[in-house]
Amino acid sequence: MNKPHTQPPLVAHVIHRLDVGGLENGLINIINHMPENRYRHAIICMTDYNPDFRARIRRAGVECYALHKREGKDFGAYLRLWRLLRQLRPDIVHTRNLSALEAQLPAALAGVPGRVHGEHGRDVHDIDGTNRKYNLLRRVFRPLVDRYIPLSRDLEQWLRNQVEVPGKKIVHICNGVDSTLFHPAQRGRESLPVEGFADKDSIIIGTLGRMQTVKDQLTLVRAFLLLLERLPSTRDRLRLVLIGDGPLRVEAQELLRQANALDLCWLPGSRDDTSHLLRCLDIFVLPSLAEGISNTILESMASGLPVLATRVGGNPELVKEKQTGTLVPPNDAQAMASALQSYIEDPQMMRHHGEAGRRRVEQEFSLAHMVERYMAVYDALLLEKTK
Repeated sequence: MNKPHTQPPLVAHVIHRLDVGGLENGLINIINHMPENRYRHAIICMTDYNPDFRARIRRAGVECYALHKREGKDFGAYLRLWRLLRQLRPDIVHTRNLSALEAQLPAALAGVPGRVHGEHGRDVHDIDGTNRKYNLLRRVFRPLVDRYIPLSRDLEQWLRNQVEVPGKKIVHICNGVDSTLFHPAQRGRESLPVEGFADKDSIIIGTLGRMQTVKDQLTLVRAFLLLLERLPSTRDRLRLVLIGDGPLRVEAQELLRQANALDLCWLPGSRDDTSHLLRCLDIFVLPSLAEGISNTILESMASGLPVLATRVGGNPELVKEKQTGTLVPPNDAQAMASALQSYIEDPQMMRHHGEAGRRRVEQEFSLAHMVERYMAVYDALLLEKTK
């Protein structure tokens, strides 16, 4: 007798919103690269999703659901989530960050066997992870979570020490990067898609990310302006690229305008051609006040760029000081300007750091390894639940 056909287990990923961001990009990478015969996927957004960003999902059959949760307490959204989970009957629910943690209760009440929670980083309201109210909430929900996946060692230690999660529940998984899509420019830096902004002799400093307070692009702007003051002879060559959108975009434009340097900066808003744009830069800067494990650092390293980042969160795990890049204190324009000046005055160091970063990505941060680690967590959890 033929055995009845069974579908692969279903993982329901619950997030706040599907839109441009590192967490969301990492989720789509997992879905796109996980073998279809191993796991099926659904994405549940507590609020909504961006249709353009959703279009990055290349796998067929991945449904997105929007619960349209209102700001603050919206118990109706959790009732809708419970009903949806009863309908989908996933084998695993995987929530991410504090904004989706409360979804663990409807998942438990809906009878979902395996429950996973990922910690990807903190926001500006709780940069060091010591907010008592937030950590009390995390402890309340702790018994409902079978596995925690922190993306950095910093987050792993915080889960152990602040949230008091038992070590046996924690599996550290670092992000991976598609080193085929993100690769160094083949014949010198590629050209930015903006006419007359830079030429072959320009030195292009850039960053990429949501222009919100926690990403702190304004410190990079101030460092760039300090650099122009320190090295006035390089004004014709120095260029700044700020890719992304958000409330800091207008503030950055105003800072540059006041310094009569707006023509030296390109602020195109959100873009979908990230891999190409990174190959248009000479130096990548991540000025964040807080980070988990930054996709853009990994993508920049894969693109052969030296990385200048703040010494926060998981950044020191990715950027090897004086080997693949430079680390500076957060919110310190002076230190950032000095680090940029060192690269500008030593092009050989700039090149060596970029080459070393590319090698490190190939050896330690492959996308395939990341996907294998996630599948191993899912496999072990389902095996545990069937015993």
